Amino acid sequence: MDLKSQLPVLLPRAIEWAEAEERRVLASGTSLTDAELTVARSVGVSRPERVRVELVDAIPTPSDPLLQTAISETGMFGPNTRGLTLGYAIFIHHDARSRRLLSHELRHVHQYECAGSVAVFLPVYLSQIIELGYENAPFEIDARAHEQAGP
Repeated sequence: MDLKSQLPVLLPRAIEWAEAEERRVLASGTSLTDAELTVARSVGVSRPERVRVELVDAIPTPSDPLLQTAISETGMFGPNTRGLTLGYAIFIHHDARSRRLLSHELRHVHQYECAGSVAVFLPVYLSQIIELGYENAPFEIDARAHEQAGP
């Protein structure tokens, strides 16, 4: 699949899925602890009280076949994926919760805040992934630069 040419078709589907997942976690996820609120502020999150975390056995992926193909081709999600941020919703694999991973995901929350919404952030982020690859995407480089050591 030529992901770049398919982006106009993929984006509305990805945004719809991401917004639905964010709504679900915001309604049922857990708030950050006081220590985690401090981490959130230190990586630039302006409204850390809005963040909710859901511990999961597997990072969720869309059921849409076209999105599944795109995810497979970009390598965005795989068996070793341990975290995912969708707006103010953070998914963390239950055996991977750490300060390093949380600070990385919270930096993505900051990026969503700067963009203004999931619908504005995702087109930029997904374009970076398609053009440069996951490891070289500027948003990922930025998130890795804000990772904090700790348990």
